[in-house]
Amino acid sequence: MKLSDNGLRTLKRCEGCVLRAGRHVIYDDKTGLPVAANAPLPAGATIGYGHLIKPGEDFQGGITEKSATELLRRDVATAENAVNTAITTSLRQNQFDALVLLCFNIGARNFANSTVVKYINNPNFKSNAYPTLADAWRAWNKTGGTTNVGLVRRRDKELKLFISVAD
Repeated sequence: MKLSDNGLRTLKRCEGCVLRAGRHVIYDDKTGLPVAANAPLPAGATIGYGHLIKPGEDFQGGITEKSATELLRRDVATAENAVNTAITTSLRQNQFDALVLLCFNIGARNFANSTVVKYINNPNFKSNAYPTLADAWRAWNKTGGTTNVGLVRRRDKELKLFISVAD
């Protein structure tokens, strides 16, 4: 399966972006603040919708919305592959989209080993730490061991998308 257009729009809203004069600019993922032109890039330098800048990539002039969307589509392929690999049961499109959003945020390895995957793949799965799928999903709400309000909201959006009946 692939992330739907609705899933992509939702992911864009979850990831957010920093625009200046209509162009996506480099920002610090931790603070959400733009990085000054010609300043050294901080760890976690990001552009577009959550694209972590890799060594050798140069986005000093910013990028267009089209380029930001293309970067996101390329980046999301890793999460799509991880969900397609880890989930062994059939999914509705909205469920797949929600899982891709979660995986994109927590990483493919964390996703594959998560209690969320265990619950989805096995309807008889039980966990003392996370008694329900919703509990397991919402557990991914911390940054550096501290509950992050933004992640709490994001998990709720993802979970709402997962359990919605409309595709």
